[in-house]
Amino acid sequence: MSRLPIRVRLTLAFTVAMAAVLAAMGAFVYVRVGGALESSIDQTLRSQAPEVAARLRAGHPVGERDRDDGVTLVRLLPASGFASSSSGIRTEDVRGHEGEWRVLYEPLRIGGSSYTLTLARSLHSREETLHHVFRGFLIGGPIALLLAALAGYGLAAAALRPVEAMRRRAQAISAETPGRRLPVPAARDEVKRLAETLNDMLARLEAAFAHERRFVADASHELRTPLALLRTELELALRHERTREELEDAIRSAAEESERLSRLAEDLLLIARADQGALPLRRVELDAADLLRRVAERLAPPAAAHGRRIAVADDSPTLVEADPDRLEQALANLVENAILHGGGTVTLSARARDGHVELHVTDEGTGFPESFLPRAFDRFSRGDEARSQGGTGLGLSIVELVAHAHAGSVGAHNRAVGGADVWIAVPAATVGARRPSFSTV
Repeated sequence: MSRLPIRVRLTLAFTVAMAAVLAAMGAFVYVRVGGALESSIDQTLRSQAPEVAARLRAGHPVGERDRDDGVTLVRLLPASGFASSSSGIRTEDVRGHEGEWRVLYEPLRIGGSSYTLTLARSLHSREETLHHVFRGFLIGGPIALLLAALAGYGLAAAALRPVEAMRRRAQAISAETPGRRLPVPAARDEVKRLAETLNDMLARLEAAFAHERRFVADASHELRTPLALLRTELELALRHERTREELEDAIRSAAEESERLSRLAEDLLLIARADQGALPLRRVELDAADLLRRVAERLAPPAAAHGRRIAVADDSPTLVEADPDRLEQALANLVENAILHGGGTVTLSARARDGHVELHVTDEGTGFPESFLPRAFDRFSRGDEARSQGGTGLGLSIVELVAHAHAGSVGAHNRAVGGADVWIAVPAATVGARRPSFSTV
């Protein structure tokens, strides 16, 4: 049954239901017609009884009564052997006559003697009428059932026609045909909602495919640049005789490009794992201020190499529940971004807000271009090419991945006093009370 087409299954179900309805209706009509005909015969017998009784009391002989609606048999029997309870109408066989008869028994007194008046009418006309009704249902029922089945199949086919149109269109849609959508029927029904839902799904899939294609293209571009530089450095080092200092510079440059390649590969691997929902976390309670100081100490040397310093505003008396390695990686990305692209002192701070702790990294530079802020956390997104030197364009994207893995959020804006403010928010563990202090690394 499950292998049959849906329209056939719907038609079969409709046909079975209609067969049950027709059978029940036929039985109901048959019983009601039979009952109505029997009631009509009984009414006729009751209406004839007073007339026949009057004729008998007047001394007129009464035999069979021929009426337009049939023959009534009349008999006058002695009252002996008939109790009063015998009066009434019953269906019986009448001696000398075929078939069943409706017989009326009525007590009657004539000249001081008691009798029982019996009037009988044949049920032959009733049985013949019921036979015609039964034959009509026997012939008309299957015809009506066939017409109902055809109508049901037509209705099922019409109802499923939009689904078939969607199936044919969906069969023609592929990654090479972007922008195509399923036809949406005009009727406001479940099929229309299904088409709209599938079109929304196609739009999301298209966006995901476009995102993946862009990601692959950007990754290829990012990998090609350091590989080309590494190859150039090695070819130049081998092409001519070089001094020891020149060879050391070439090897140092090649090592820097290799480090960039390694960092890019790690970032891409992390993003791939996060996209698969497999970013592992080891959640523990840790002090936000300790985490900020640890990041500041680790990145103090590269900040000093750029003539910058890192300050930690220890004004966040809260504990956070997070993976220390992942959260430190995210904060390091924010600090490195501020060192490379910002200006002035890089300040780390924490603020408790709505059950979360926001870890802020601010600088005193020119801030982000306004057009860049809406896409600051997109993959391979940069403010401008000049600010992209030394970076992969994945730092802020990884920060967002880490935040989402912690059920947190990220944000970025330009400060009114100048510079950028970027933060990551993670769930808070507890709220303490610590006096604000300010330390510089």
